[in-house]
Amino acid sequence: MTDTVLSRFLRYVQIDTQSDPTSSAQPSTEKQKDLGRVLVEELLAMGLTDAHLDEHGNVYATLPANTDKDVPVICFCSHMDTAPDFSGTGVKPQVVKNYQGGDIRLPGDSNQVIRVESQVELKNQIGHDIVTTDGTTLLGADDKAGIAEIMSAAQFFLDNPDVKHGTMKLLFTTDEEIGRGADKVNFEKLGARFAYTMDGGTAGGIENETFSADAVDIAITGVAMHPGYSKDKMENAIKIAGDIIARLPRRVSPERTSGKEGFIHPTDLSGAMEKAHIGLIIRDFNDQGLTEKEDLVRNIVQSVMADYPGSTYTFSVREQYRNMKAVLDQNPEIVDYAVEAVRRAGMEPRLGSIRGGTDGSRLSYMGLPCPNIFTGGHAYHSPLEWISVQDMEKAVKTIVELMKIWEEKAA
Repeated sequence: MTDTVLSRFLRYVQIDTQSDPTSSAQPSTEKQKDLGRVLVEELLAMGLTDAHLDEHGNVYATLPANTDKDVPVICFCSHMDTAPDFSGTGVKPQVVKNYQGGDIRLPGDSNQVIRVESQVELKNQIGHDIVTTDGTTLLGADDKAGIAEIMSAAQFFLDNPDVKHGTMKLLFTTDEEIGRGADKVNFEKLGARFAYTMDGGTAGGIENETFSADAVDIAITGVAMHPGYSKDKMENAIKIAGDIIARLPRRVSPERTSGKEGFIHPTDLSGAMEKAHIGLIIRDFNDQGLTEKEDLVRNIVQSVMADYPGSTYTFSVREQYRNMKAVLDQNPEIVDYAVEAVRRAGMEPRLGSIRGGTDGSRLSYMGLPCPNIFTGGHAYHSPLEWISVQDMEKAVKTIVELMKIWEEKAA
């Protein structure tokens, strides 16, 4: 096969795989399986004979070991869905070859400009080939770059049988962007001891810590009344919801926080005079911080509802994922080997925390310790998304070196 990581990536991003948070099915959109079927076909053509797509849209495949050592089975995982934040239909990728600096104006929408001022990592990309969209869709490097990199690493080992490695499992999941990526993973079938998600950003980055995350749903039932005869009777559910949102503290919002600071973020607002709904996500790096923020929202709701004695509400909290660091710290070699692999691939490793989550957060707490490794992508979930071809190639090399290290360290 003559595929490169770039040719794979360009092929994958043109397949629309956006997930849908309003759907209760998994996958939440059948079109995610379109990419899954393509991947299975390619994996079978490569010679990975067990490659298959399950009923939930997850893709499994095995690259067998070529060593006599007892090497732990390592899984590399990426997700097939793209975020519902911005359109992923009709992606038209463009490659800016030999980038020489400056802003990149996107041809499909002249108002969309990737500016060096806000995308400071562009300053380190001189001479690289930069992939963007035309500005009318997101790119889908999150996480089709990870898929292309894992596929390319598997192809490298097949093309170079003299390079020793243990068993490598490939896992491509659905619905990660809506918090369900690990829900239907069959761990017995997967058979891995440790894993790595390829779902990070800047080259050299390794993330061993994520937010802990909960979702809050508030359902409000007001008092509907004809507006002409509603004095001292109507309690408009839309206004009640607006009062609640207006009282959320601005200092604890995504746009006002950074680093290890958590936030409260309204993500959904809908309703009519009689009924309204507010959806929020709560993020913090520890469970105590989550509880404090949830209590804060609950107190705001109770205070607002006291002004509307005829109305009622429900307040529910749903766990989404937890900080994976507590699990990874029990097996420090997982991260240590990743650090060494990044160095071998010619970069300075940078350990960091994700102000978000990956499949690795859920997988870690489900018994599969799983840090996150860079893909090279930037400005995810937006039409300004971009990625360096050379950084994708570095990610492929990192996977290869990591598999070699696990084999070298085995008894």
